[in-house]
Amino acid sequence: MTTDFLIVGGGIAGLRAAISLADAGRICVLTKADPGESNTGYAQGGIAAAMGDDDSAALHAADTIAAGDGLCDERAVSVLVEQGPRYVGELMAWGTRFARDSTGRLVLGREAAHRVRRVLHAGDATGREIGRVLWERVRALSSVETLTHALVTELLVEGGRVAGVAYFDRGGARAEVRANATLLATGGAAQVFRETTNPAVATGDGISLAYHAGARVADLEFVQFHPTALNRAGAPRFLMSEALRGEGARLVNVGGDAFMKRYHTGGDLAPRDVVARSIVREEERTGGQVFLTLAHLDPDYVARRFPSIAEMGRRIGLDVARDLIPVGPAAHYMMGGVDTDEWGRTSLPGLFAAGEVACTGVHGANRLASNSLLEGLVFGARAASAMQQPPAVAPLKADRRSSNPQSRIPNPEMGRVLAPAAVRDLMWRAAGLFRTREDLERAVMALDATSLDAERQVRPATTHDPDAWRHFHLVTVARLIARAALRREESRGGHFRADFPERDDLHWKVHLTDQIDLHGQTR
Repeated sequence: MTTDFLIVGGGIAGLRAAISLADAGRICVLTKADPGESNTGYAQGGIAAAMGDDDSAALHAADTIAAGDGLCDERAVSVLVEQGPRYVGELMAWGTRFARDSTGRLVLGREAAHRVRRVLHAGDATGREIGRVLWERVRALSSVETLTHALVTELLVEGGRVAGVAYFDRGGARAEVRANATLLATGGAAQVFRETTNPAVATGDGISLAYHAGARVADLEFVQFHPTALNRAGAPRFLMSEALRGEGARLVNVGGDAFMKRYHTGGDLAPRDVVARSIVREEERTGGQVFLTLAHLDPDYVARRFPSIAEMGRRIGLDVARDLIPVGPAAHYMMGGVDTDEWGRTSLPGLFAAGEVACTGVHGANRLASNSLLEGLVFGARAASAMQQPPAVAPLKADRRSSNPQSRIPNPEMGRVLAPAAVRDLMWRAAGLFRTREDLERAVMALDATSLDAERQVRPATTHDPDAWRHFHLVTVARLIARAALRREESRGGHFRADFPERDDLHWKVHLTDQIDLHGQTR
């Protein structure tokens, strides 16, 4: 199959790009599962934009940069906050039902590290509502063809540029789509960790695809662990939105005491990385679980404001308005990804990336709450503009440094080959909230060995084993995260080294990159 523009992914970034490309040629959208099954649909809290009377793009930028812990690309931040209101306004014009008061004014929520209320929301199902509107527009476009249940295995690189992808179709047959420009909008990678809020499709395929094609990836050590996922035996790790705390919910220990002020002046609305580590430390200090409580709030308001969370609670026998809700951290979001400029251009001609799979540097070391949907919206549209221009690549910025670790790691052939579940367990234990050299070196050795074995399983490239390809991509991303985390000998944002607990701007105010050279070696 041949088309003009190819989009891999059906979340907010890919759909917004498809809408912008509709008049420029034929578009093919490949989705890994059913339409709407993406991280976009699971986004509860909302979308941040400076649209309140007491807000401004400058204030939104300042909050984003502060949360990013010294590593935000300020040009990318400016693009996000200055263009965000325009694109959010577009969503409203298209029929997105954001919450409004009795006078018709937008009801803005507040989340951690925001100094003002700026989060537009549709109850606690904002991502699903935005996805509904975007899919309705995409389905009405005659120039767009959507292929579902397509497992993309490789980028096709010809003459030094990306010319399309190879994939397995719904029936397991191998197929190819060729295009003038290819956009990766595949979302996140938190499924490489045992504990995660992400859907099963979020395995980081786009990062692996780009890396193995020779594109530069960056900042993969920075993983955001959401502090409040449901932590109840036998129940899914359902996200308990940060908007709960924004509306007054409190974190309490096993004794019922609010404890966050002990760890940070921001209390329950401290940055996510701080709250996540504080919960673990409080559990260790008290020997019991941590809970979220809304019992001091009006139960009718809780039910109206958070209907999806309330319904989830009912399904497992919890009244979220009255009962203590057991919570704990879980892998949630990747700040790193495929290295791009602010137009979605990667280091490979013909390849673009937008949304969570991309790394513009806009989030730095830690994403500000509710900036993720905005990122997909703004940079999806901008990538679509760049895809219509003559081929160009994102230049290597001066603050990039190779993340290939210099430490002495034993021969990977000595490592133990791990199954997918064991990879996730290892990543949670060794590359989770608290990291050390010893744990990371053991992880890298095992992941190096597993990566070699996984690559043997998918070569030659025409191997018809979808599960082998899924494992190959999962291990690739896990290995890149662990190696970058081993290299960065400081603590910053979502990356915390217990053996290097301080931030070190003198040596580490840089973005770590990985890229395969012509000989297949990481550099």
